[in-house]
Amino acid sequence: MVSISLINNERYIQNYNIHNIVGDCMYSDNMLMMDTAEEEMVDLLRKLEVSKPVAKALVCLHHANEITSREIEMKSRLRQPEVSIAMRYLGPEKGMGWVGIRQVKIEDGKGRPTKVYRLTVPIEDIIDQLEQKILSKNEMVLSDIERLKSLS
Repeated sequence: MVSISLINNERYIQNYNIHNIVGDCMYSDNMLMMDTAEEEMVDLLRKLEVSKPVAKALVCLHHANEITSREIEMKSRLRQPEVSIAMRYLGPEKGMGWVGIRQVKIEDGKGRPTKVYRLTVPIEDIIDQLEQKILSKNEMVLSDIERLKSLS
């Protein structure tokens, strides 16, 4: 059962009860919304030129052992297409290779299997990679400025 109320133009989800269909990856009641520390992480990732869906998905993955795309949607308030694009960017095949994917069949055997995601690279390594990308970009900009100075 889900009840949503509006308080100061902010949505709060209350009384959320769900059966655990894919093991230990379901969120508990108090983890359905990002807290201030998680929101700050998203803001900092955004300042490092990470797109909003990717930043929110990374933060959700960082704070969960395993998580489904539906849980990422609920926690991050992203729509399904945004989550899919972010997972494709972060995923092993065409993306960064930071996220592993496994499929879990639903217990009643009907419908598509559920995809469960987890970080395969520690968040510290991801941050280091982002740092190196920013540093190399800044070095190229400084090099261009120096070249411009020498031409003038």
